Amino acid sequence: MCSIGEVMRAAFPTAFLLESETLVLKNEKFEDETVLNDDEFLIFEALQHQSILKVKEIIKILNKKNVLPVIDKLLHKGVVLLHEEIYQQYKPKLIKYVRLQKEYKNDTNLNLLLDELSRAKKQSEVILTYFSLQASTQKPIKLKDLKDKSGASSSIINALINKEIFEIYSIQVDRISFDKKINALKVLSEEQKIKLIEIKDLFNEHDVTLFHGVTSSGKTEIYAHLIQEVINSGKQVLYLLPEIALTVQIISRLQSFFGDKISVFHSKYSIDERVEVWNNLLHKKTKAQIILGARSSVLLPYSNLGLIIVDEEHETSFKQFDPSPRYHARDAAIVLANLHQAKVLLGSATPSVESFYNAKQNKYGYVKLDRRFGDVLLPEIELVDIKEKHRKKRMNGHFSDRLITMIQEALIEKEQVILFQNRRGFSPIVECTTCGVAPQCPNCDVSLTFHKFKNELRCHYCGYHRNMPKTCPACENPTLDTKGFGTEQIEIELQDIFPQAKVARMDLDTTKGKYGYQKIISAFQSQEIDILVGTQMLTKGLDFNNVTLVGVLNADNLLNFPDFRAHERSYQLMVQVSGRAGRDKKRGKVAIQTFNPYHQILQQVTTNDYDKMYNDQLNERYAFHYPPLVRLIKITLKHKDFNKVNNASDWLGKSLKNNFHENVLGPTSPAISRIRNLHIKTLLIKLPKKRSIKQSKQIIQNIKNSFQSIGEYRSVRFIIDVDNY
Repeated sequence: MCSIGEVMRAAFPTAFLLESETLVLKNEKFEDETVLNDDEFLIFEALQHQSILKVKEIIKILNKKNVLPVIDKLLHKGVVLLHEEIYQQYKPKLIKYVRLQKEYKNDTNLNLLLDELSRAKKQSEVILTYFSLQASTQKPIKLKDLKDKSGASSSIINALINKEIFEIYSIQVDRISFDKKINALKVLSEEQKIKLIEIKDLFNEHDVTLFHGVTSSGKTEIYAHLIQEVINSGKQVLYLLPEIALTVQIISRLQSFFGDKISVFHSKYSIDERVEVWNNLLHKKTKAQIILGARSSVLLPYSNLGLIIVDEEHETSFKQFDPSPRYHARDAAIVLANLHQAKVLLGSATPSVESFYNAKQNKYGYVKLDRRFGDVLLPEIELVDIKEKHRKKRMNGHFSDRLITMIQEALIEKEQVILFQNRRGFSPIVECTTCGVAPQCPNCDVSLTFHKFKNELRCHYCGYHRNMPKTCPACENPTLDTKGFGTEQIEIELQDIFPQAKVARMDLDTTKGKYGYQKIISAFQSQEIDILVGTQMLTKGLDFNNVTLVGVLNADNLLNFPDFRAHERSYQLMVQVSGRAGRDKKRGKVAIQTFNPYHQILQQVTTNDYDKMYNDQLNERYAFHYPPLVRLIKITLKHKDFNKVNNASDWLGKSLKNNFHENVLGPTSPAISRIRNLHIKTLLIKLPKKRSIKQSKQIIQNIKNSFQSIGEYRSVRFIIDVDNY
């Protein structure tokens, strides 16, 4: 339900979207100045002194914002000519190499040259260094290497170029390239071999297979064997990952098997780096046989796709929410594979309810691997009742005495700890204890989060920030207090409780740079960090051998979220984060702090009972008509004027109910009803499976067209999100 232009903008690297600048030139044939008004004459006069003017320069001359009508009149009167200058954003990377001129390739001329340069000591040293480099490397010699080895300045090398002894030439190279293959594929265990054969057999019957393997069961090794077979047959492989943090570890693992056949594509790469991947794939180069990427990599120009692996297929990060096109990378991958007659493998330790439902309906093949690699036991999960701990005064900050003991034991054994808290910053709410006022974002209906490191209040929706006030903005009392806690507060508390331990934090604030993830993951892997505190990005498929303890600091935050998927996602998140513990030989431990240890989801997490969770969730979805039994279409309206968006949503609600009847929910205001100064109203259409998709799409399009033809509502933003989950 979006336009082709929006798809093109998402699919092409921005460097391909050419930009141009309008240049205004003097028309030499024009002579009659009397037909010009004051503004036109000013431009005409400026062109007498300067033959070309840019639009920005004309704005300065006339001191007006809109100068295009003036330029248009000059064009019609024949005073000026227009020229469009196109800017190409992509600049290829060129490396300069140096070589001897052809005439000095024979010994006679070379000896004459060395005799001639015997007085120019530094120049002859450069030539001798050139020969020693040529003898040792047997490769073309980079200008930079020659400078470094000879210690010569640019002027000496330029003198040799001017004398036509050396010549410089350039070779275009990719900005990112991986080393050649170094390791053979790992030998699979008997269990893994059986599952690999099962997957290949199921591919004969099904185009899509769901691979349900518990955490640390060795799914990546099975993927590697499948990839090897596909690239040996001359086809391409797409390996989809939900999180950029994950690509760091997966790249190093797959690179050791496939070397320079891998290309990586995600938003942390620069525009030029992404253009090179795009071009390599378009020209079917060997270095783009395996594409490793986040959700946007489904839009690359594949020509011979053989296999798509969607790792951690349950992840919400695969869904593109804003801007358009709003697609789910997993579902888009299945459509893409169908276009290429390729196969899709969906891998997860906690499959989404939709994928598991499709497997149960025999729409997808299904393979289950319920043993960890090396027969390591799944971690021992313990629920810590913090309601009871608070009552008995056994809490130290946000840590129960039990969790502190477990961390101490791990640190004594020189083992590492991961702590999960799904909220960044120091504290989500700052409140005055005198009058109860909490600082709010001026642009959004949400309280500001306190970040202690920068001593500022920040909105996580629009980015607004200001310094932390010393007194309450309402009553001016110095009684501001924080409520709730985020990763930053946990990090500070840990440094107080365990001063000897090295503590680090991994969240959106600490991983902003291009290599932000890489630095933290590498430091943790090389055991420079003892305790790692983090948000969701910690839970996704990362593999650390020395982690024996995982702590979830507040499970109730996840469970009490206003979303029909809250319980499913809580189960997935806790099982995934638990799976980071005890991945090598020793059995891991997991401590989950909660006010309600008897909650059904927490009980299912402790026993790793996926089937029970799935059946409970499916029964609820049957009762209340939610996916996978219906299609969900969410329509969002946004406008600065609350009354306008309110009236528009009422009109739209009536129109939709006339066509979809009781299947329409709303209009209603979401939990956060204003973001970036735009008021929000939402409507939800639950589309039964038996209803025609084509017909429903046409009805919604017609209603949208009618809505936008009403002058009063034309300025209201109308957003359609199909399968909004």
